[in-house]
Amino acid sequence: MSPATSPEPRRRILVVDDEPRMIRFIQMNLELEGYFVSQATNGFEALNKVKDELPDLVILDVMMPDMDGFETLRLLREVSAVPVIMLTVKADEEDKVKGLELGADDYVTKPFSPRELSSRVKAVLRRTELPSPVEKSGLKIDDYLQIDFDRRLVIAGGQEIKLRPTEYRLLYHLVNHAGRIMPHATLLAKAWGYEYREETHYLRLYITYLRQKIEPDPANPRYILTERGVGYRFVDFKNENATHT
Repeated sequence: MSPATSPEPRRRILVVDDEPRMIRFIQMNLELEGYFVSQATNGFEALNKVKDELPDLVILDVMMPDMDGFETLRLLREVSAVPVIMLTVKADEEDKVKGLELGADDYVTKPFSPRELSSRVKAVLRRTELPSPVEKSGLKIDDYLQIDFDRRLVIAGGQEIKLRPTEYRLLYHLVNHAGRIMPHATLLAKAWGYEYREETHYLRLYITYLRQKIEPDPANPRYILTERGVGYRFVDFKNENATHT
């Protein structure tokens, strides 16, 4: 068997669902893909397993008794930045937005095919890894904002800012194209994956998250600028810095 037939290193995935048949379905298909899979049947068990097992990804059902997936995710985000894919029987846009606002990384609507779930899992795991910067990784944008992609370090206003993997990836692509307009579809393809080019609500939310974390005044952004109807542009700090030296 070729070593390319399974992920290297093997990733650990926690599946959280109160339906044993759904857990078995997901576990069987993910194990065929080469992942280690553990399971939890409720939110309380899931929170404990995340602390004990440190999974690379959590697949979390929304509709669970006692503590639903949204509440589980809210509590999970207080202690962990592990990527989370939400599962739901609803295709309501409000549910998707709610999950993303609470910190979910993706959303899959039941029923789904093994291929669809596998594609989403691979895409989310891929986003946890940053490509090597094309320039030196330590960047001083200005006196307020400094970024070091190698160390995943962002300093804003003298404070270290914690960014989630997708936020880092989005910032990486914006910064490495500073001064250029990045169309919505291009940013989605680069930061999320080609299959996400139409998911503009993902992009709007994460741009908001980034602005809240790195901008001195998120309502009047200095760094991440909106090009209405087209996309976003990171300020051309190289040329601006050159004009002030």
